[in-house]
Amino acid sequence: MKLLRSLNDSTTEQVDRSGGGTPGSITAALRHHPFRRVWLGQLTSNTGSWMQNVVLGILAYELTGAAWFVGVLTFAQLGPMLLLSPWGGVLADRFDRRRLLVAIAGTQLVLSLALAVVVVDPTPSKFLITLLVGAIGIGAALYVPILTATIPALVGRRDLQGAVALNSLALNGSRIVGPLVGGLLAATLSTSAVFVVNAGSFLVAIWAVATVRVDLRPVERVRSSPISELRSGFRAAAGDRVILRVLTTIATFSFFSLVFIYAMPVIASERLGLDEFGYTVLFATFAVGTAAGALSAGSYLVQHDRWVVGRWALVVFTVGLTTLALSTSPVVAGVGAFVAGVCYFVVVTTLLTTLQLQTDDAVRGRVMGLWMMAWAGPVPVGALLAGPAIDTVGIVPVLLAGAVVALGLAVSLRHVRSEPPVPA
Repeated sequence: MKLLRSLNDSTTEQVDRSGGGTPGSITAALRHHPFRRVWLGQLTSNTGSWMQNVVLGILAYELTGAAWFVGVLTFAQLGPMLLLSPWGGVLADRFDRRRLLVAIAGTQLVLSLALAVVVVDPTPSKFLITLLVGAIGIGAALYVPILTATIPALVGRRDLQGAVALNSLALNGSRIVGPLVGGLLAATLSTSAVFVVNAGSFLVAIWAVATVRVDLRPVERVRSSPISELRSGFRAAAGDRVILRVLTTIATFSFFSLVFIYAMPVIASERLGLDEFGYTVLFATFAVGTAAGALSAGSYLVQHDRWVVGRWALVVFTVGLTTLALSTSPVVAGVGAFVAGVCYFVVVTTLLTTLQLQTDDAVRGRVMGLWMMAWAGPVPVGALLAGPAIDTVGIVPVLLAGAVVALGLAVSLRHVRSEPPVPA
C-alpha cells in the first residue's frame, strides 16, 4: 500500500481539477498534466513512425514484387519485440525510466536518418535496409515496455483505463495521419524525405519525456542480477491467473489473426487492384477503425465488464476480417478493414487495462515487457511464416484462418469475468 500511495501522490499534485469526466475515462486521464505532455509527444513520434512503416511496406513490395520481403522487413521491424521486450522491462525496473527513454529515442533518431541516406540510392541494398530496420526494431522493443510502465506514474490507478485508451489512440491516431502523410510525401518528394521527417518526430518525444515533472525512477531498488529479474517477471506472470490469461490471449490473437495488417500491400494489389495511394487509403481506413476502437474502450465501454467487451469485440472482429478477406470491392474491403480495426483495439485496450490493474508496481516493467512480447512479438513471426503461405495458397485462406482463430478465442473467454476492481 505504501507503494500505491507514493504512486498516487506523485500524480495528483499535477491534476487539473477544473474539468470533469468519469473516473477511468479519457477525459479524466487528460486532466493529468504529466500524462498529457508525454501523450502528445508520443502521438507526434508515433505519427512519424507510421509514416515510415507504411513507406517501408511499399518499398519492400516495389523492390521484389513478392510478399516474402514484406514479411522479412516486418520481422526485422517487430521481431525484436519477441526476444528483447522482456529485457526492456528489466531495464524499466532497474534504472531511471526518463534517462532510458531519452537515450533510446535519440538512437532511433540517428537510425532513421541513416535509413534516409540508404534509400536515396535508386537501387538500395536490401541487406542494409533490413539491418537498419532491425536496429530500429531493437530500439522499439526496449522503448515501448519502458514507456508503458510509466503510465500509472503519470495518471494513477483511478484514471488508468482512460490513459491506456489514449495511449492506444496515440498509436492509432498516428495510423490515420501517418500513412496518409507518408504516402503523400513519398509520392511528391521521396521515400528518403519520409524517413527524415520521422527522425525529427523523435525530438518532440525526447522533449516531452525530458521535461515532465514526475519521478520516473523505479519504486524499489533492484539488487538481484538481470537474469534473476527476468525470471522473476516470468514467475509473476505464470503465478497470476489473470495475467497469464491476458498474455496467452493476446499472443494467440497476434500470431494468427493480425497477419492482415502487414499483408495489406498484397491485399490492395492482388485482391483489389489498387495503386500506391489506394493502398494508403485502405490502410488509413483500418487506422480510423483502430482509433474509434480506442475511443470506445476509453469512454462508454469503461463501465462494462472488460472480459465481456473483449469477447464480443473478438466476435465482430471475425466478421470484419472475413469481409476483408473475401471482398474484391475496395469499398466493401474498406468497411471490413474499419470493423476489424475497431474491434482490434477494443480487444487490445481492454486486455492491457486489465493487465495494468492486476500488476504489482515492483514488477510492472517486466510484466509490461512480457505484454509487448506477447502482443507485438508474434506478429512478425506470423508475417514471416505467412509470406510464403500467401505466395503458395493465396491471401484469402491465410486471412480466413486468422478469423477462425479470433472466433475460437471469443468462445474460450465465454466463462471469464473481471476480478473485483482495485480501490483507487
